[in-house]
Parts: sequence; C-alpha cells; structure tokens
Amino acid sequence: MNTVASKSNVESEFLEIDSKGAWPLLYQHIRNECLNYDYTFSEARKSQNKNLNRYRDVSPYDHSRVVLSKGPCDYINANLVTMERAHRQYILTQGPLPHTAGHFWLMVWEQNCKAVLMLNRIIEKNQVKCHQYWPLDSGSDLELPDVGLKVQLVSESEAPYYTTRTLRLTETESGNSRDIIHFHYTTWPDFGVPESPTAFLNFLMVVRESGALDQNVGPPVVHCSAGIGRSGTFCLVDSCLVLIEESGLESVNVREVLLEMRRYRMGLIQTPDQLRFSYWAIIEGSNKYINGSNILRQSDASDNTIELSAITPNHSQPTEEQPPQPPPRGASLSRPQVANNHVDSEEQPPDKPLPSEPPPPPTRPLPNTPGSSDEGSYQSPPSSPESRDGVARRRRAERKERVTQQVRDMKRKQQAAESWQQMKRSILQPLTIGIGVGVLLIGGAIAYSYLSSRV
Repeated sequence: MNTVASKSNVESEFLEIDSKGAWPLLYQHIRNECLNYDYTFSEARKSQNKNLNRYRDVSPYDHSRVVLSKGPCDYINANLVTMERAHRQYILTQGPLPHTAGHFWLMVWEQNCKAVLMLNRIIEKNQVKCHQYWPLDSGSDLELPDVGLKVQLVSESEAPYYTTRTLRLTETESGNSRDIIHFHYTTWPDFGVPESPTAFLNFLMVVRESGALDQNVGPPVVHCSAGIGRSGTFCLVDSCLVLIEESGLESVNVREVLLEMRRYRMGLIQTPDQLRFSYWAIIEGSNKYINGSNILRQSDASDNTIELSAITPNHSQPTEEQPPQPPPRGASLSRPQVANNHVDSEEQPPDKPLPSEPPPPPTRPLPNTPGSSDEGSYQSPPSSPESRDGVARRRRAERKERVTQQVRDMKRKQQAAESWQQMKRSILQPLTIGIGVGVLLIGGAIAYSYLSSRV
C-alpha cells in the first residue's frame, strides 16, 4: 500500500472532531448504541463466580466468554473477541486476582496461546491493579496446584517502554511444557493514554513480528486491569491497521469497528481520550506503512503525516486524577464520562494506605516524540558494554526487590486487617449473645411478676 498522500476520511474526521472538542459526544454516542445490545452475562453474576471478578460491573458476555475445560470451575472473566474482517482473534481479560492466577494460566494453556500482552503495571496510583502472576526470578517457579501447572521465568529483556519475557508453562502431570512470550507495556497510565503513538506503534510491531497475532496459533491474551480500556485500545488499533493494509484507509470506519468489537466484550475503550488516541495511532500507523510492508519506520521531519501541532495530547479532561472512595470500575459503561473516580477495591486492605508505586528507571525518550526532551530526563550510560549490562542488571534487581517487598507489605497489612476484623467479631459475638440472654432474663422476670400480681 502506498503512503497516504492526502488527508483520508479518518484523518479528516479526526481533525473535525478535535477542532470541535467533540470526543465526549462521539464517545457518548457509541455508549448509547451499545445500550441496545441484549447480550447476557448471567455466569458472571452467579454467587460462586462473583468473587472471581476484579470489578463488580465488568462482566464477560455469556455468548463469547472463555470456558475452562478443567480445574475447580469453568468460569474466568475473559471474552474471545473475533474480528473476522481483520482475520484477528483476541482474548481480553482482567488482570488476574491472587485466587484466579491459576485460572488465567489454565486458559493460556488450553487456548494454545503464544503470547500474553500486559498493558498495565502491578501497582498504579498506589493501588494494586493486577496480581503478580509470574515469577520474578529465574531460580524460582510459580506453582499452581489447583490447575496442575507451574510457571518458570526463562529470560527477560528490557526496552525503554516495555519488557519482553519468556515464560515456560508446564503441565505437572504430563511434564509437557510450552514457552509463552510475555509482552509487558510499562508506560501506559490507567484511564489515560500514552504521550504519543510512536512508542505504542513500535510495541505493536514488535508483537506482530513475534507471530503472536498470527492465525496459525492460539489468540493472544490481552489484559490491563479491567481488560476493557487499554486492552480495547490496543485491539482496535491493531484490527484497523490490518484492514487498512488490505483495503486502504478509506475503507475503515473506526466507530463501526469499535461497535463490532463491543459485541464480544462490554465497555471496550473507557474514555474519550482513549478513543481519540486510537484514531491518532491508526492515522500515524497508516502513514508509516511503506509499500504494504508490516514494518513501521521511525518518523522524521519529511513524513507526510498530520501536523503534530494539530494532534497533541488532550489534557482538557483529567485522566490521572486520584480518586476518593470506589464506585465500580465500569461507571463509564452506563453513565456519562467524567473524571476518573475509581480505585481498585479488590486487593487493598481496609483503612490502610498502600505503598507508593515504584518509580520507573530513567529512559531515553524515543526520537521525534512530541513533548520529549533529552535534557534532564536521561543520563548517558557507561561507555563499556559490560558496565551497561551491569547497570541494567542492578536496576532490574532493585526494581524487582522493590515490587516484591511492596507486595509482601500489602499482603501483611491485609492479613493484619483481616485478623483485626476476626478479633472484633470474636469479641462482639459473645457480648451480643450475653446482652441478648440478659434481655430475655429481664423480660422473663417482668412477665413473671406481672402474672403473679394478677393471680
């Protein structure tokens, strides 16, 4: 496909919506259309499955949910999203909870998945957004006896904005094993968008080149915290770019593609800013294809793309505001979109502040990324390759230790809070019984006196 020489329909639509600040209106229109869907999610609402959902109002539709074949139950909060026109399938799911990590890996095993795409961090805004579901060290295995699997860390490599791991998944009974590629995008804020599409598109191309999205392997597992916002954005951009490769930019209607995807999992793309970023990434991705190639080149000053001054991150709507108490995650599913007022209530101990998110290591901004600057944001590495490797290993080790310690601290605080609740119940229950018995005795005495006086 030749590089787009003039503004396409998608590009013109983007600029028109942007100039009018009409992204909330378009987003509301999409949500309103989805209210007409009559798909059920009765399995998610069953009493035995409620505690398997990270957010109480982000539920998988019954008709497209992934069904587990073995293990303690057949339920997992995950949907198979099928985009036939783009020859794509994705499994979109929530970030695993401590008691669903086994279900997560069982799904990966049974669906023959080649890769897992993780678009969030374990801790974001001082909240646990996902359980640590893989081992941090190559010397330790993660045992999952409830599903008969174990996970090993084989290798790990870091880029400035994502980490790639090879995880070995082994069925303990048969001894059969399979290597899973774990792509971990680490610079995408919850309820927000990346600073520009450049790093995101390069991440997408790395995933594509691995073969993880090919038709001859199982569908990739894509997750963030709820499995609808960042996950939906990734799948929308990828599917639209496939359609552009095959039929050209003029043939793609982004809104219709999103509505089609929402027929398989509710609430995909959670904010107007995420919808805006999707359009932007689709336009930039299509402008960087060369002669039908799947390889994106780095942008330069001569690229025939939209003026960067016309597409800058929209900060008029706060996406990083720290929330107070939690309403459900999916407030965006049924009510007009406002500032983020969510916190993850599933894993936080009551009345205890969680530790701060570990700061990311200093990295060099990508070239030609809007808003990036080399000044004060990056320090030159040592000239020796051995020294650079040593620094990288030390940073990885320090970061792993911080995350591990924070998870330990949070579990300890949660256990302390649970112990306190149990102690309160043990104290109050006898007291309540004693008061009840006392009331009965007094009432009996009064009744006896009354009856005696009447005789």
